[in-house]
This record gives sequence, C-alpha cells and structure tokens, in this order.
Amino acid sequence: MSTTLITGGTVVSATGRGEADVLIDGETIVAVLQPGSELLGTDLTASVDTVIDATGKYVIPGGIDAHTHMQLPFGGTFASDTFETGTRAAAWGGTTSIIDFAVQRTGERVQDGLAHWHELAAGNCAVDYGFHQIIGGVDDDSLAAMRGLVDEGISSFKLFMAYPGVFYSDDAQILKAMQVSAETGMLTMMHAENGPAIDVLAEQLVAQGKTDPYWHGVARAWQLEEEATHRAIMLADVTGAPLYVVHVSAKQAVAQLAWARDNGKNVFGETCPQYLYLSLEEQLGASSDEWGTFEGAKWVCSTPLRSHEEGHQHHMWQALRTNDIQMVSTDHCPFCMKGQKDLGLGDFRAIPNGIGSVEHRMDLMYQGVVTGKITLERWVELTSTTPARMFGLYGRKGVIQPGADGDIVVYDPNGHTSIGFGEGRTHHMNMDHSAWEGYEIDGHVDTVISRGKVLVDGGQYLGSKGDGRFLKRGLSQYLV
Repeated sequence: MSTTLITGGTVVSATGRGEADVLIDGETIVAVLQPGSELLGTDLTASVDTVIDATGKYVIPGGIDAHTHMQLPFGGTFASDTFETGTRAAAWGGTTSIIDFAVQRTGERVQDGLAHWHELAAGNCAVDYGFHQIIGGVDDDSLAAMRGLVDEGISSFKLFMAYPGVFYSDDAQILKAMQVSAETGMLTMMHAENGPAIDVLAEQLVAQGKTDPYWHGVARAWQLEEEATHRAIMLADVTGAPLYVVHVSAKQAVAQLAWARDNGKNVFGETCPQYLYLSLEEQLGASSDEWGTFEGAKWVCSTPLRSHEEGHQHHMWQALRTNDIQMVSTDHCPFCMKGQKDLGLGDFRAIPNGIGSVEHRMDLMYQGVVTGKITLERWVELTSTTPARMFGLYGRKGVIQPGADGDIVVYDPNGHTSIGFGEGRTHHMNMDHSAWEGYEIDGHVDTVISRGKVLVDGGQYLGSKGDGRFLKRGLSQYLV
C-alpha cells in the first residue's frame, strides 16, 4: 500500500481549523499531526511515497452529495449522467461520495429495484456511492421488503407527495411506511409538494395558453410546498418516524421545519444550490436566439425555483446559518436541452424536471463563505460532516481523523473557477448546457483524494472507472 502526506495546509472541520499535516496509509487516514512533526522518530516527508504541498490552502473532508439521480427514468427519458459520467464529474468538483436513489414503482418489487441499481453502479463509479430506496408503490409487499433494507446498508427511503401516477403516495400509504420507519429506525425522506393540486393548476394554466417553462414554477406554488411539509411533519409526529424533507425551496416550508424542530421533533431538511442562487424571475427573463422563451427549461426542477422578490433565497441562506436547514445536496438530475428538455416545447408539463449540479456544489457553497453568508467551518459541516452523520457514514466519512477513509480535498482560496462551457471553464457532466453558465467562484478545487487515491490533481483527472465502492450505511447518527 502507498502512503501520502499532505503538508502545510489548514485542516478545516465542522468545529474549527488549524495547521496540520495529514498522513494517509493505503485507504485510511492514520495521523493528523502538527506541522513538521516526526512520527515515531521518522522524517515523514522522506519516508512516504507521495507528498502533497497544501501551503496556503484548505484541507477538508471530501464532499458528500446525499441526493443524486444518475440514470433516473423520468418523463419518458433518462437522466443524462450515467454512474460513470456523473461520479467522475463529482470527483472533479471535490465530491468523493454520493448517495443515489434505487427506484421501486407501483407493481414492482423493492428487491428488484435495488438489485437493478446495484447493476447500474457496480464497477462504474469514480467515487464511493450508497443508495436510498424510493418506495413508489406502498403496499403490503413493499412494506415487508422495507424491513430488510437496513441489513442491506440502505437506512433511508423516499416517498413522494407529488407526481400522481408515477411515484405518488397518499396519506394512508405514507402513514404505513412511516410506521415501518419508526419500527426500524430508518429515515423517511419526503418530496413535500401537494401533487394532485399542482396537477389541477398546471392543467388550468395550459388551457389558458400559458405553456412556457416559467409557468412550471407558478403551478407548483409555495403554498403547496408549505402545506405538504406541514402534513408530512404531522404524519411523522403521529407515527414517531424521523423525517427528512428533501430540496426545500420555500421560506414558508422552512418555517414549518423550524417549528417542528423547536418542539423537539426529529425533523430535518436539505436545500440545494439552485434555491440559494437562482430565481423564478431569472427563468422568466431567460431567452436566447436558439431557444427563445423556452431557454427557461434549463432551470425547470421540482420543487421549483422561487421568487427572488419574495425573499426565498435570502431566507435559505439564513436557515443554513441557524441550522433550520441542516445540509445542502444537489438533487442532481440532469437532462439535455436537445432531445430531453425539448420534449416540453409547447407544454411545460412535459419538461423533464431536473438540474445538473453535482460538479459545482462545493464551489457554489464556498462562494457563500467568500460573501460572508456562512463560515468556513459551516461550509464543511453542510457539505460533508452533516451528510455523513445524517445518513450513517460518520467516522468513516465526513471527517479528517485517524481511522477515517482517506477522502480529502485540497482547496485553494486564492484560486478561481469559472463555471460553464468554453475555454477555461469547468464542465464534465453529460449535458449540452450548464445551469450555472457564467458563474465565477473565488476558489478552486486543486486536489481530490478518494480512499487514498488521487483522482484529480493539477487540472488532470487521474482516476478510473470502478474506483468507487458501495457504501453500506448504518442508521442516522443525527437523531435527537
């Protein structure tokens, strides 16, 4: 096994920072030392296989994106990133672990859906990966199967209050699934939007000739996110199930989460970069020579972008500071404009919902440090440490300490990153556009190490297909 020493950097954790050297032996961190220390009388710089000079840079635990959708079937097509292309892009951006979603739909067996996702990912991933389980058809068979998921290393499952006819669960089904959650300790993840009401509003808008992408966000009104979030909290309270609400976008939904947490409930929430930076107004104003008003389809996702004028983006940053929102994932679900998003030309309801961000999350969140919206330590907590704790990986992932996996990012605060296409810009996701075109980041991912192997260094990709391994997760370590 090879040894690697990272010297001269500032090691940043969720609780502090300090100058330290980090020694990796094989796949594991074995020591965090004061600069210039000798371990057992040995000059480490002379005895290790590789020395990485991190002087003037931050040394942080590898990012964990706990919400991705590689190869997800949706809207008559598939997410454009495979496990190979999507995890390679993740590595470029400083993310060394993802948690994707195995899919079970009505009439399918949970075990078959999980097995299929294992087939898609095995031997193809650049970084380590785990799975949540989507339960799209809650019935006696799926409820029984859920009880065996923890033994498979799947300690969380997702339900949908949206998408009738696709993944939707009614309140009775949610209640039954949450009862299994309370019984097993599994974490219930919830897409909280009132799907039946959304479908009525969308149908009415299209009948009025309002078919452009902008109206997607109008149909998915914030009131329907707030209502569903409240309803999910109440069902979790009845059953005693821990609840994690995904891709929170509305400040009113945050208020529901804050109320529940203030009352001692095991209720948590995530947001995504798009809800911190992008807005419904920008989507309305989007236009290009090629796509015209349909260019707004690039930013069609669910939950949708919210109005900047109503203050949602500001409130999301505030919620991250106050811990009313605990972490930031991407909901990475990329679709190309040509042949995928353009399925919705003339009817926004047919636009596949999703934005590609897995490569840019660490940079976009670091820009929040630069602008004073969050601290350096909070950056690490939101993007790595809390995801590890929330989803049963902490100790192995999300921290730089002896015994943890050698997942480390060397980040240069004096570097610069230009996001998008074209010369000098970053983009490795399998997409024909970037939702983040033109964004400039005052920082740069210099070196990415996954289980002791350097994947990215000096602007070169050094990893290979199959570097990533399946993560068998334990129960959440974040519950009160």
